[in-house]
Amino acid sequence: MKNQLKNNWKLFLIASLTLGLAPFNPPHIFGKIKWIIGGNAFSTENGMNSGDCFDVLLHGSPWFLLLISILINLFALLVKNDQQ
Repeated sequence: MKNQLKNNWKLFLIASLTLGLAPFNPPHIFGKIKWIIGGNAFSTENGMNSGDCFDVLLHGSPWFLLLISILINLFALLVKNDQQ
């Protein structure tokens, strides 16, 4: 699994730039992140429902996988440089 995360960074990048930013004007994930950080997602009046949770998962997972892949590749590069 670690090798799949390490080697598929290009796929994660493409998914982040397409699905992660859809719809493009403005990107849906940015609005959801602002909503969560602002605290309105957990209010009683305008709280998150199941559709909003699914949106955050759908649009945020490519970015999360890309971040993990980048970190694994950077760590592998640092370990390789330390061994030389």
